[in-house]
Amino acid sequence: MSSTAGEHQLSPEKRPLWLLGFAMSLMVGLLFYMAASLSIENDASDLFNNLARNARQNIESRLQSYANLLRGAASLFRASEQVSREQFHRYVANMALQQNYPGVMNLNYSQELDEAQRLPFEAAMQRDYPPGRDGYPAFAIHPPGPRAHYSVLVYIEPIASAADKYGYDIASRPLIAEALAQSRDSGQISNSGVPVPMEGRPQLTGMAMRLPVYRLGMPTDTVQQRRAAHLGSVGIGYDLVTMVRSALADMPVRNVRLTLFDIGPQAREPLELPHTMRPIFDSSTAGLHAPWWQPGNSGKYLSSTMLIEHNGRVWQALFSVRKSDLYTRFDAFLPWLALLTGFASTMLLYTLFHTLASSRRSAIQMARDMTEELRASQIRLQLSHQKLRRLAAHADQIKEEERKRIAREIHDDLGQNLLVLRIDADMLASRTQRRHPRLNARARSTLEQIDATIKSVRQIINDLRPTVLDLGVNAAVEWQVAQFRLRTGIACEISESHDDICLSDQCATALFRILQESLSNISQHANASRVQVKLEKCRDTVSMSVSDNGVGAAIDGRNKLGSFGLVGIEERIKLLGGTFYIESSPGTGMSVHVSVPLGADATRFPYQEDSRASA
Repeated sequence: MSSTAGEHQLSPEKRPLWLLGFAMSLMVGLLFYMAASLSIENDASDLFNNLARNARQNIESRLQSYANLLRGAASLFRASEQVSREQFHRYVANMALQQNYPGVMNLNYSQELDEAQRLPFEAAMQRDYPPGRDGYPAFAIHPPGPRAHYSVLVYIEPIASAADKYGYDIASRPLIAEALAQSRDSGQISNSGVPVPMEGRPQLTGMAMRLPVYRLGMPTDTVQQRRAAHLGSVGIGYDLVTMVRSALADMPVRNVRLTLFDIGPQAREPLELPHTMRPIFDSSTAGLHAPWWQPGNSGKYLSSTMLIEHNGRVWQALFSVRKSDLYTRFDAFLPWLALLTGFASTMLLYTLFHTLASSRRSAIQMARDMTEELRASQIRLQLSHQKLRRLAAHADQIKEEERKRIAREIHDDLGQNLLVLRIDADMLASRTQRRHPRLNARARSTLEQIDATIKSVRQIINDLRPTVLDLGVNAAVEWQVAQFRLRTGIACEISESHDDICLSDQCATALFRILQESLSNISQHANASRVQVKLEKCRDTVSMSVSDNGVGAAIDGRNKLGSFGLVGIEERIKLLGGTFYIESSPGTGMSVHVSVPLGADATRFPYQEDSRASA
């Protein structure tokens, strides 16, 4: 019996469906696996970028502290005319370089000399500071040979770090002399940029920073003043390896590799560096041919390139790390968990789908009932929509009647009063022309103001409802075209029937407003140089077209540019039971065509399509 039941459960009709569900579940599980793996990799990349940014900030902070150390030492020489070697020794000893400034090997001071000052200065140093005093050797300027300018190291603390540099002329090297001259003229810190050779200590990567020192009380606002006041310079020698390793000591990931390249003072963004370029620092002993440099290994590593700016030099920092070094144990397990979750959840959903399929008939019947109810609601909505449109037509008619009434009241009342005032003002101006010049000028000014007011009142009347509409639609169209020419300067031609067209006041007003709106759109958007208006009567209909040679527009996009005027035209025509269509394309101009039946009434003329829909 059990075998029979099993065969019934896995019938040939159902077996393909369950195989399909299994395949879909497996596919979803694989997608979950890929998504989890990608999410873990993105999180690792974000973590690595944050670590790289923190490391860069630590390096910049230490370089800034070195710069502040130089500025403090320069302030010592600016505060006193004469700073002895003992005072400099006590100052540096109190700084506690090894504890507070990791990587700084020594703090030094170089005296600026010329050839005439060399021998007297050398004799004075040998007299005042005999050999062995404070651990210093015998003073002698080296390398030997006459030079126009000297920059001699006279104070080095601690002296044990660079005893061989005591008395050394750092300006004997052309590149250093040029950097010292630029620092002297600018007053800014100069950097060596490249490692300084460390005799006897090849494991160190020596770098140097120097800041000019000027004589006490002398101005330093211009380049000439700074050159005249230049006394010497203070400098530090620091081990780049020690400094960078101390900056990387706080990183939670220990296998991050940092490679520094000096790319000059002008760089503003990372450069494409050749693999043969020698770095100034590399935290890895693998050298330039570490695995991530090699093609095909970039997928196993994450890298980030950043710029470090310090005192006029730019270093390009390249951080790299294995992706696996950033993953936790849970990160390695999460993709498989996501695969299992996706597979199991999809199978459950697929089973639920088959369970719900048994209620398909009831769902279809419910859908049919809802469809019938929706159709009934749609019919009621269409009827309500039709009523709203008829109400809008009635409101539009009331608005036009109110405009007509206001225009007539302004014309009959305000216009007559203004005319009487003008006659009185003109009479006053005529009587005072000879005897009262000032009063005459005042009367003339008042007369001009009255004329301007009359012109404004006429414009307001025409805006509300031109009186020319009382003369028929033909006269109204001709007047509107003439006003358009006068206002815009655009050539506008009119073609109309020879016979007067008799329309209801409502229909004539609607055609006039449509023409007004069309010409307004042309003046604002069409950029046209020629417009043609046609007004024709054909049997029981009146047609009007407005064409221009402007930029045109896409037919389906007339509602996208704020051109609600076209929508208003279409609505007016439908309310009158007429037709409306546009012919246009970009660059070929636009033509608006309307037609309305004679004797149309928007308040009682229903939409044909609405009638059919309601039926």
